[in-house]
Amino acid sequence: MNPLLDSLQSYPFEKLRVLFKDVTPPAGLAHISFGIGEPKHPTPPLIRDAVVDSLGGLATYPATLGSAPLRESIAKWVSRRYNLPPLDPATEVLPVAGSREALFALAQTVLNPRRDADGNTAANPSGQPAIVLCPNPFYQIYEGAALLGGAQPYFVNSDPARNFACDYSAVPADVWARTQLLYVCSPGNPTGAVLTLDDWRELFALSDRYGFVIASDECYSEIYFDEANPPLGGLEAAHKLGRGFERLVMLSSLSKRSNVPGMRSGFVAGDAGILKAFLLYRTYHGTALSTVFQGASVVAWSDETHVRENRAKYLQKFTTVTPMLAEVLDVRLPDAAFYLWANVERTGLTDTEFAQRLYADYNVTVLPGSFLARTAHGVNPGRNFVRLALVADVDECTQGAQRIVDFCRSLGA
Repeated sequence: MNPLLDSLQSYPFEKLRVLFKDVTPPAGLAHISFGIGEPKHPTPPLIRDAVVDSLGGLATYPATLGSAPLRESIAKWVSRRYNLPPLDPATEVLPVAGSREALFALAQTVLNPRRDADGNTAANPSGQPAIVLCPNPFYQIYEGAALLGGAQPYFVNSDPARNFACDYSAVPADVWARTQLLYVCSPGNPTGAVLTLDDWRELFALSDRYGFVIASDECYSEIYFDEANPPLGGLEAAHKLGRGFERLVMLSSLSKRSNVPGMRSGFVAGDAGILKAFLLYRTYHGTALSTVFQGASVVAWSDETHVRENRAKYLQKFTTVTPMLAEVLDVRLPDAAFYLWANVERTGLTDTEFAQRLYADYNVTVLPGSFLARTAHGVNPGRNFVRLALVADVDECTQGAQRIVDFCRSLGA
C-alpha cells in the first residue's frame, strides 16, 4: 500500500463520530445539525429541469475538457462576476467534477518533488520535501493533497484580532524558498473571512519572488450579505493590480451557489499554462464531469435570479441567529459564506467539551474548531471555537440557536 496514506489524519466528521460515540441525546428533542456544510435549500426548478433535458447525454462519454457551451458559460460568468476582460474559454477555463476533487488533483499536477529551493529540477540535493502552504484552520483536502503529493504542509495560523487573516510575514524565507503551492480560501472555511486587495498584493509579490502557484478556493464566493459588495476574488485582484493570471488559478463550484452538491460541478480558471498541464493530468485521472450535469451547469451559470434568492435566505438566517448567539458566545456576522465561527471560552468549556455536552443535553450538533485546524507554531487556532453551518431553513436554524442559548445559560454563560 502507498505508505503516504499513513500520514493522513481522520476527517473532522470521523473525529466527531468518535466524540459522540458514547453519548445518547435526549429522545424528546429532534436532532438539529449545524455540523456539515451541505446546502439544504431546494435545488432550483430550472436546474432540475435542465438535468432531465440533458439525460440523452448518458449515451456518450464526457470529454475531460468539457463542452464548448459549458466553458463559454463559465468564462462569461467569471468575467461578469469579477468585472474582468473576456476569458478564453478554450485555454483559461476547465470544468471539473466539483472543486473538492480539483483542489486535490491540482497539487498532483503542480508539485515537483525533484525541484530544489533554487529551482533546479535534475535533483533535490537537500532531500527536503516541497512545501504546500495552507491557512490554519483549513479545509482538510489541502493537507491531504500535499501529503499524497509527497510534499510537506506548512500551516499559517489565522489571527482573530485581524479578522482571521493569516500572517504570511511570519513565514521564514527558507520555507518560502521550498514552497511550490499556496492554498487560500476566500471566503474562508470556517471563518468566513475574505482576503483584501492588500492581502492579494502581498501574496502576488511573494509568488513573483519565489515562483509558487496560488490556488484560490472560492466555492463560498456567492454567499454574502451585501448585494452591492460581493467578495473580492483572486482573478479580480490580479486584474485590479494590473497583473495577468501567471501562477494563479481560482476554483469555484455550483454546490453552494446553486444548491446542487450532488451534481459535483465546478471549474478551475486562470493561468493557461497550468490549466494545460492540469488537463493532461485529468485526461489520465478520468474525472470528467458527466454530460448530463454539463448541460445543467450551463443553465445554472447563466442564471443569477436563483442565486440572489438563495443569498436572501442566508441573510434572513444570519440576521436572526447571530444576535441570539451573541448573547452567550463571542460571535459576529462573517464577511461571507454560510458558517458562524463562535468562540466558546466564556462558557468555561473547550470546543470538544462544548460540542459533546450540547449534543448530549440538547441534541444539537456543532463541529469543534480544533478538528478543523492543526497545532502549528505552538497553538491550535481552532481551539475553543465551534463552527455552525446555517444550512437548514430559518425555523430549524432559529430553533437550534435557541437550544444553544439555553445550553449556555444553563452553564452560567
